[in-house]
Amino acid sequence: MTAVAAAVRHAIEVEGLRVDLADRDVNVVRDIGFRLRPGQILGVIGESGSGKTTVGSALLGYARPGTHITGGSVLVDGVDMLSLRGAELRKRRGELISYVPQDPFSSLNPCRRLGAQLAETLAVHGVDSRAEQRERIARMLDDVRLPSTKEFLRRYPHEISGGQQQRVVIAMGFLCNPKVVVLDEPTTGLDVTTQAHVLRTVRELCERHRTAGVYVSHDLAVVGGLADRIGVMYYGRLVEAGPAATIVRNAGHPYSRGLIQVIPDPNQRRVLTSVRGRVAPLDERPEGCVFAARCDLAEPECRTGEIKPVLLEDGHTTLCRRTEVVRTSPAVGAPLAPRESAPEDASQGFLSVRKLTASYSGYRVLDDINLEVPRGLVTALVGESGSGKTTMGRCIAGLHDEATGTMTVGGSPLRFGARNRSREERRAVQYIFQNASEALNPRRSIRDSIAEPLITLGTGASPAELDRLVESLLEDVALNPRLAGRRPSELSGGERQRVTIARALATDPSLLVCDEITSALDVSVQAEILLLIERLCAEKNLTLLFVTHNLAVVRAIADRVAVLDAGVIVEEGAVDQVLDAPQHEYTQALLKDTPALSFE
Repeated sequence: MTAVAAAVRHAIEVEGLRVDLADRDVNVVRDIGFRLRPGQILGVIGESGSGKTTVGSALLGYARPGTHITGGSVLVDGVDMLSLRGAELRKRRGELISYVPQDPFSSLNPCRRLGAQLAETLAVHGVDSRAEQRERIARMLDDVRLPSTKEFLRRYPHEISGGQQQRVVIAMGFLCNPKVVVLDEPTTGLDVTTQAHVLRTVRELCERHRTAGVYVSHDLAVVGGLADRIGVMYYGRLVEAGPAATIVRNAGHPYSRGLIQVIPDPNQRRVLTSVRGRVAPLDERPEGCVFAARCDLAEPECRTGEIKPVLLEDGHTTLCRRTEVVRTSPAVGAPLAPRESAPEDASQGFLSVRKLTASYSGYRVLDDINLEVPRGLVTALVGESGSGKTTMGRCIAGLHDEATGTMTVGGSPLRFGARNRSREERRAVQYIFQNASEALNPRRSIRDSIAEPLITLGTGASPAELDRLVESLLEDVALNPRLAGRRPSELSGGERQRVTIARALATDPSLLVCDEITSALDVSVQAEILLLIERLCAEKNLTLLFVTHNLAVVRAIADRVAVLDAGVIVEEGAVDQVLDAPQHEYTQALLKDTPALSFE
């Protein structure tokens, strides 16, 4: 039997894939290999910079600017994608292998209706009959649980929700019945309810159409419940690969264990750890084990010579010399005792919200909200997209003023709209935005961004005093003061988020409103931010309103929780009380949809 004939039994077979930087002999990814049968899903996980998206795009014969594919083969249904060029390569993309991007809105044409974009996908691949186009579009939209009515197909992308946009893009990926679909973090930033719907859709489509899936993610909790196999990537290497259940329960590489231990558990509060250190630049890749610099188990021998794959069980391999020692370490952090209940005077909160009603252009999004946030505690405000939780946070921070009701902080009235507040009131309440990249001016240095509230809100500090204050604030959030002269683009996502936290702390606030500040971060960076928030709360006696959609994060960070649905608080109380025995069906549904690792 020829190699091509043997490969046809697999939907995709990858061997020795390598991608290098275009201007120098430095590899971005190397020695990547795996096989998938029709209907199987491979979860590719790793931190940002691990090379997982580079691998995903290389499977379609695409290398991002500044890189090129220098070795290996990618056989899809017996066709080597890396041998194709020009029109033939474009024809095979979508027909044999398709791609679902992370951000659906940026991949949909905002000027074209949804129906026209779906029809174009078919037309490009030779389906010209309007009747056949309509039939296939209707069938695929039904598969992803979207309507195929004329009214829906005439909508523009901005006229549907984020979850609906993602399902339209997934429908495009499966529309031409490809053998393989690459899904690049398609649920990052979605609320847990929408995420659960998308994951179920992907699983069902792969099974129904016998399509192999390569699902790229940073979150092992998401992938663990979806994939048949998992490949763990670090520094451009596939450091572990095997059946999903085996890796979750008995990972053999310390990096895989680290990615498990940084994931908060929605069902039980555990010791949360972070993967120490950072990934070095590509041209500083060490000899020997690529993870040795961050590994607590590394020996001198790990840092020299080639680390060869170790076969642990059938179909389970790892790049580690000390697998037996790794497997004796705890799989997850030790359980923690339940958090102490709020003080008896919690009914008289440090932040008190009474009969809050808020609207956008007359459309009501919050309805008669009452909430007490006790001093020195973290109160989580949780709900899916559209529940009104961000609007509530913005009302409290003075960023939304189409509202009625009363708010007090420390017994003093808090007016709607920052322009209506005194400098003292603005210093007392600070807001941390979800997207740190958009919250920081790209043209200003980190020093200037952190110093801005100190100048604007009138501390009267001299330039030298400002420099000292900025240095102290950077140290508070565990950043090197030498970063003060850099621009936001020169920092990682986690570092940028730490800068926004430092800026919020600059005015010595008594109340912090944190709006989904970990939702778009890698799980390892998320763990670092959660541990940082926990430390700062203890050191500075901060009161936090923590807005999120993720109940696993709520379990890890919060003392109390209020659950918001359609602008109304449906359940409220101590975190362990609410999450251990949720009373409202909406809270129960959120908990059910929150991804969690299963070790059974």
